[in-house]
Amino acid sequence: MSNIPTPHNSCDDASKIAKVVLMPGDPLRAKYIADNYLTDVEQFNHIRNIYGYTGLYNGKRISIMASGMGQASISVYAYELFKFYDVDTIVRIGTAGSYDEKIKTMDTVLVTSAYSESTLAKVAYGFKNHVAKPSLKINNKLEKIANELNIPLKKARCHSSDAFYSTQPDYWKTVRDEHECQLVEMESFALFQAAKATGKNAACLLTISDSFVSSDYVDPQVRQTGLNNMFKIALGLASKK
Repeated sequence: MSNIPTPHNSCDDASKIAKVVLMPGDPLRAKYIADNYLTDVEQFNHIRNIYGYTGLYNGKRISIMASGMGQASISVYAYELFKFYDVDTIVRIGTAGSYDEKIKTMDTVLVTSAYSESTLAKVAYGFKNHVAKPSLKINNKLEKIANELNIPLKKARCHSSDAFYSTQPDYWKTVRDEHECQLVEMESFALFQAAKATGKNAACLLTISDSFVSSDYVDPQVRQTGLNNMFKIALGLASKK
């Protein structure tokens, strides 16, 4: 394709990237999945020394590529993959904090919608709404895969925040109560809007790593290598038509 490589992806051959891309935030998490779940792995360079990976899972091609942290970062990578590399589906696989005592650390959650205060989608695509939704088709497939694997899967609306640190310690309660958000992360709203802008598919699976309503907390090493229930559900998309 004439528009590749892009400013943020050095890959000059679109065929090296599969139609389905799993997108963790952390490059080390992407490498862990490629090393432990994929066969016949090939690397593609998507920025500087950061690599994406394409390989086979149960004989079907799938790619893994990190998004970095935040809505601005994921929107750039997702848009380029959708628009210029002809990727059909991106599934974010990340971590989140719980706003709800019923959603506990290490729970796997399928995002049903994302609320955000962000103006990114308005500036980039002219979208004025503050709630974005994933592909229902992809969500249904992910839910079916979880059932087949006997992995418990909760469903919830998330808060996609632009801020990790805040001097307003109770603001999260306002978001929870006024916008019915049960957890918080920093990417899915922008991913869903990029998919909408390009006519493609997006979804988000999250593992709860900490909580605003308890002192529970997941160690960083576990967040990198111990989120295997979420990985297995997402990887199952490789073999689902």
